[in-house]
Amino acid sequence: MPTTCSESRQTAILACPSCDLVFDVSDLADGEAASCSRCGHFLTRYRSDELNRVMAFTLAALVLLALACSFPFMAFKANGLESLMTLPQTAMALWRNGMPDLAFLVACFIIIIPAVVLVLVVILVGALMMQRQHASLPVLGRLIFTLQNWSMAEVFFIGVLVSLVKIAKMATIVLDISFWAYAAFSIIFTLALSNLDRFQCWRRIESLSRS
Repeated sequence: MPTTCSESRQTAILACPSCDLVFDVSDLADGEAASCSRCGHFLTRYRSDELNRVMAFTLAALVLLALACSFPFMAFKANGLESLMTLPQTAMALWRNGMPDLAFLVACFIIIIPAVVLVLVVILVGALMMQRQHASLPVLGRLIFTLQNWSMAEVFFIGVLVSLVKIAKMATIVLDISFWAYAAFSIIFTLALSNLDRFQCWRRIESLSRS
């Protein structure tokens, strides 16, 4: 949670997480961002439609993740043989090869944690949009901003692209619908989290708890 000294309709005081310089960010207009004048650290961005944007990106990301897990990811063809792989099978392959710990981590980083984060965002943002106060909202906020650091969907996809460059020399690769769905998911997932401004989110939670 960002360091907030005080908060009301007129004031929103925020301390820079990097150098602790204190700023009043209550006068930000729609679309304006604030950065620390001492160290340049990004502080916050205010958008009047932030919750609508986050909800739209989050729901789209959930649909794309479901598609990515439901259809073939890619197929390999070499010497008359064909091998088909789905996204969940990337973790299962590690399990079958005697690496259950690594299989569990891969499944968590590319499927489970992103899905959990998205569901939590839907619950939190939905409550904020409907102005429904609940004691669990601060807990949801902490979980979201903690778990997002352990979601590595974009890292996994970049790794897949690097691997394809090497594998393409040994076999014919067919990219199926799941591959493109996960590519779109990685982008939309990043947009959903980047549009959920941490300071503005906590400010809305605190404001709702006081109402």
